[in-house]
Amino acid sequence: MPKKILRRWLPDPHKIVESRAIRWMGPILRDPNLFHINRISISASFFIGLFCAFLPIPGQTIVAAMLALLFRTNLPVAISLIWVSNPLTFPPIFLFSYKIGVWLLNQEAIPFTIQLSWDWAVAQGEAIWLPLLTGSLLCGLISGGIGYVVIHRLWRWKVVKNWEARNKAREEKSARER
Repeated sequence: MPKKILRRWLPDPHKIVESRAIRWMGPILRDPNLFHINRISISASFFIGLFCAFLPIPGQTIVAAMLALLFRTNLPVAISLIWVSNPLTFPPIFLFSYKIGVWLLNQEAIPFTIQLSWDWAVAQGEAIWLPLLTGSLLCGLISGGIGYVVIHRLWRWKVVKNWEARNKAREEKSARER
C-alpha cells in the first residue's frame, strides 16, 4: 500500500512538531492534515512541490510550506519535492522555462549564461524576468498537474489491486474450507 511506503520514507510528525527550529509555530503545525497520508493529500502535495520547484525565486521551501499550510496538504512531501530543482538541475530547468516563456510571449531570445550572483540577477533580470517567470509558471502548473494526476491514479490503481488480491485470497480460502 502506498501509505506504508510513505510512512517509511517520511519523518515522524511528532519529531517535526517538537523540533526546536519550528516549535514556535506550535498551533499551526498541530493540524493533522499537514502530515496525513492519503491519496488526495499526497497528490495535492505533489502539485505544490513540483509547482514550487519551477519558481525562479529564492525561498522555494517557504513558498511550498505556505501553500501546504494554506491548502492543508502533506507538508513534508510538498517541501521535499522542491528539490527537483537543485543546484545541478535548475540551470536546465530555468533555461527551458525561459525558452517556453520567450515562445509564449513571442519575443526574441537573449543569449545568456546563468550565474549564482546578485550582480548577475540585477543585470540580466530586467531582460529575462518576464519570459522566465511566464515560462516557469506554465511549466510549474503543467508539471504539478501531471504529478497530481499520476500520483492520484497510481494510488487508486494500487488500492484497487490490493482489494482484488484480498478478494482473491478470501475466495481461495473459502474454496479450501468447503
